[in-house]
Amino acid sequence: MKPPRDIAVIAALMILFGLAEIVTGFTHGFFGIATASATTLTVDATVIGALYVAAGVLVLSMRRWAAGLAIVCLVLDVAGRIGLVVAGLYPLDSPKQIVAIVIGTLIAAVFAVYIWSRRARFV
Repeated sequence: MKPPRDIAVIAALMILFGLAEIVTGFTHGFFGIATASATTLTVDATVIGALYVAAGVLVLSMRRWAAGLAIVCLVLDVAGRIGLVVAGLYPLDSPKQIVAIVIGTLIAAVFAVYIWSRRARFV
């Protein structure tokens, strides 16, 4: 089953944002936003990015069980981001950093809510 345009766009964005998260984990910077240069961050950011990518791929299947699993991946993504902030691996040393972290986390949460709201479209 081909996904509707809105779901396909959301899935593509999740995959893109997940890949960006993985790159950020290795480079410790993305569009002027910095992260700690710790091995822990590299591993954690890579896992968080992989969850984001997995969520996008799962949604493309248009299966209800996959959408549920995608939501779980996104919830873990949000929890992971919060954990990185609490651990000090996502520094909150500037307004730009704070805004980027908050917006990035909110986007993942909104994707989860959106997929849940469209659950009737999945088979």
